Amino acid sequence: MANLRFQVVGEAFKKKPLEVKAPAERPCEYFGKKVFNREKMYKYLPKGIYAKMIDVIDNGAPLESQVADAVAAGMQQWARENGVTHYTHWFQPLTEGTAEKHDSFIELDGNGGLIEEFSGKLLVQQEPDASSFPSGGIRSTFEARGYSAWDPTSPVFIVDDTLCVPTIFISYSGEALDYKAPLLRSLHAVDVAATQVCKYFYPDVKKVVSNLGWEQEYFLVDEGLYSARPDLLLTGRTLLGHDSAKNQQMDDHYFGTIPDRVQAFMKDLEIQALELGITCKTRHNEVAPNQFELAPIFEDTNLAVDHNMLLMSLMKKVARKHGFRVLLHEKPFAGINGSGKHNNWSLATDTGIRLHAPGKGTEDNLRFVVFIVETLLGLYRHNGLIKASIMSASNAHRLGANEAPPAIISSFLGKQVSELLDHIEKSDSDMLKMQGKHGMKMDIPQIPEIMIDNTDRNRTSPFAFTGNRFEFRAVGSEANCASAMIALNCAVAEALSDFKKRVDARIQAISSDEMFAPAADGTPAAHTARFHAILDVVREDIKACKPVRFDGNGYSDEWVAEAQKRGLDTEKSCPVIFDRFLDKASVDMFSSLGVLTHKELLARNEVKWETYTKKIQIEARVIGDLSMNHIIPVATRYQSQLLENVKNMQDVFGSEKASGLSERNMKIIEEIAERTSKIETLVEELIDSRKKANVIEDARQKAIAYHDSVLPKMDLIRYQADKLELIVDDALWPLPKYRELLFIR
Repeated sequence: MANLRFQVVGEAFKKKPLEVKAPAERPCEYFGKKVFNREKMYKYLPKGIYAKMIDVIDNGAPLESQVADAVAAGMQQWARENGVTHYTHWFQPLTEGTAEKHDSFIELDGNGGLIEEFSGKLLVQQEPDASSFPSGGIRSTFEARGYSAWDPTSPVFIVDDTLCVPTIFISYSGEALDYKAPLLRSLHAVDVAATQVCKYFYPDVKKVVSNLGWEQEYFLVDEGLYSARPDLLLTGRTLLGHDSAKNQQMDDHYFGTIPDRVQAFMKDLEIQALELGITCKTRHNEVAPNQFELAPIFEDTNLAVDHNMLLMSLMKKVARKHGFRVLLHEKPFAGINGSGKHNNWSLATDTGIRLHAPGKGTEDNLRFVVFIVETLLGLYRHNGLIKASIMSASNAHRLGANEAPPAIISSFLGKQVSELLDHIEKSDSDMLKMQGKHGMKMDIPQIPEIMIDNTDRNRTSPFAFTGNRFEFRAVGSEANCASAMIALNCAVAEALSDFKKRVDARIQAISSDEMFAPAADGTPAAHTARFHAILDVVREDIKACKPVRFDGNGYSDEWVAEAQKRGLDTEKSCPVIFDRFLDKASVDMFSSLGVLTHKELLARNEVKWETYTKKIQIEARVIGDLSMNHIIPVATRYQSQLLENVKNMQDVFGSEKASGLSERNMKIIEEIAERTSKIETLVEELIDSRKKANVIEDARQKAIAYHDSVLPKMDLIRYQADKLELIVDDALWPLPKYRELLFIR
């Protein structure tokens, strides 16, 4: 193993960037080449069919079978021209990944030959095996039937020789077995609720869209080094490894020069992503060594989720071509920054109004306050649920450390917005003023005026307002964004619906004399009544959601105590946090909005608990294997070498003189004996804890047992092994070290 380690480290030093030949066109000219978007539909579909498809996509019109047949024919023609031979329904089961079954276009022609066919029936529906995917007990092994159904709002795309059709995935009895189906329902729910509230201010608004811009953080490591680390290979993170003397403490990697090999990878990735319609806008070095970020232009949430899932798959494929492995685990290395997927979320109308952005007049700013406050109210009412939506075995390692937000969901608004809400809460004044960006002059003649946003940034806030949107920073890097977006959209939809009911009731309670008497300044009475009703209700909600507002340091111990006083969820156990999905308030909200039934929520929690258990179980088995088959044998081999050295010194110098000369070696020999003995004992205890947990039948209790009894012993084993790494001969150590893994050559 020692030879292998030095061999792969040496190979990493020799690697040169793989040359990437970019297409001759500019990015805008090859953007969407592999996507059956509106441009392609207009070209390949009859005009009448095209118009009907746009109605389906934009307005939710029903998809007629003859339209589906015509669209399938157009898709097949386009696909054939691009060398495509197969098609697949591409969906997102409850595995945090994607799934696909490829079928060829070929059919028998009845005359001993083959023809290529692709009907509307094949486009619209397929039948994957529902019992082979996580279902939380909804589907048994002998109940295999399930269906995937086309989502026309997300464009079909080509990967290699396959036409990929984005779909939902449901069981034979109709329950959602994926992320897309409930996401689409949540988007409809927030659309309906937000549109109704918008009509107080803008009667011509017909639709509200949820927008998402994710920021994908990731690590790159050399493929050879990755392959020499069984823990990375099997779990996605390093279960052992002492920190490097130099890591991120110099702050020299963030926004630093991108290494040549990484630049070549990024260029290749961006070309292929752009062809798939993924708008790669930003790339840069992140804070930790070997950590990077890619971010797109904001788009409709459903499409953004699909693009993120597609990108993660594409990243892995392109990285291997360049001799890298992508690490999407939230905490692949101890002691340095983990990786998140910041979800920049907002709402916008079909008329172009960004609902979380301040406006120019009182009416616009009242709308701004309403949507800010009702978002906060949803965040407060479903505080634990929002946290549960982003929690996982891997993200639990990241939250609350090295610039990741804490596992307490609060919102940072910034001084100006906070002062505005405080003013409205305490004052009867109708003044609603928000400053936009203001200029700041530098005392350097050559530097132009810098425009300053109306909010600062708070990296310790899980849900920060950033001027015209909220940045949900707690989402994990390998997660499906849909989980967080489903919970957030539903919480906001419920808050907005409740807001409208109370405002309408307040308006109706106004006496007819008040309703029809004009204001002193000539403003119509109905308008004035509506304005004051909205202001009265929003003032109530400002007070109600105040506990979730926090602009301070989220890492401080004081904040944990304060959050508990405020009634915020401070639970740290991942399996227990999942309980929030089954709270009565959560079940009532999801079911009333038609997003998830109680049965579906129970099933999803079963999957979450089982997934948590399996991940910790795999990690426990890997760390036990590494300890007993890699670390202890190497440590004892080095111990034997030292003992031989002591014996030889005694033979040469005599016992009395040799005892002084070999004192250091004896200390190391004793330390190795002590630490290897502790590791052996801890591994035995770890195995015993696993055995006890494995006999527990209840999925929740088993997950809790793994969290409480198995996980802590893994940390104790790591501590002893990492100490051995510091004293065992470097030439013998079997695993690539952090100093080798974290710095790309």
